[in-house]
Amino acid sequence: MKKITRFVGMDVHAETIAVAVAEGRGEVRVLGVIPNRAEAVRRLVGKLGKLDDLTVCYEAGPTGYALYWQLTRMGVRCEVIAPSLIPVKSGDRVKTDRRDAERLARLYRSGELTPVWVPDAAHEALRDLVRAREAAKEDQLRAKHRLLKYLLRNGQRASEGCRTWTAGWWQWVRGLEMPYAEQNTTLVELVLEVDHQGQRIERFDGAIDRAIANAPEQLRAVVKGLQALRGVATVTAVTLATELGTFGRFEHAGQVMSYTGLVPSEH
Repeated sequence: MKKITRFVGMDVHAETIAVAVAEGRGEVRVLGVIPNRAEAVRRLVGKLGKLDDLTVCYEAGPTGYALYWQLTRMGVRCEVIAPSLIPVKSGDRVKTDRRDAERLARLYRSGELTPVWVPDAAHEALRDLVRAREAAKEDQLRAKHRLLKYLLRNGQRASEGCRTWTAGWWQWVRGLEMPYAEQNTTLVELVLEVDHQGQRIERFDGAIDRAIANAPEQLRAVVKGLQALRGVATVTAVTLATELGTFGRFEHAGQVMSYTGLVPSEH
């Protein structure tokens, strides 16, 4: 007797998961909506039958890979699907959670979905750290812009030849006395915010250095190898290693450029 595999499509949201299953050549069945909680997922898997006959997919999105990790720990084969590569019928504009789950299950059964590479939990933790540092850099840039625009708006300019953000420039800023107390309070807060963001970045840099020192040998080798390139320091190397995951999943350089969005195309 031919083995029947159940293809399960899940439309995952922050609080709910819509579930549909495609079995054999039969119609796709919508199983309903469950809470996006670990216990609810365990109960669902228990109702779906033998794990060997089961394969699950859901779209990559803001909920991350927690569901993938849970299912794989339970022994369920699971794939995370690239949303941008899901085939879409022309004119199909009706979207509901149940319809999306049904569509995923149907396309998964027919082999029309493209899975993405999924990092393990340790790799994702390091990537979170690197992304948090990048966010702190953006916060620092905004804080610096606010300070510069405040000084400009109030007609405060350093002496000619004093370059912005140098030690001499900071000495001038910290010694400024504005005409009104309210202005001085604002200036102090703007300066403190720039200092705060700089301290955050220093802490992130230290945490990244410690993480790399304790990382698996393979990852350390990749980071070290990338730093052999001109202009690539620790943070850039770690960012490339964590965002790309494993370079072995790309067959040639063009695929890497396409993945990062650096390949221009005509629109």
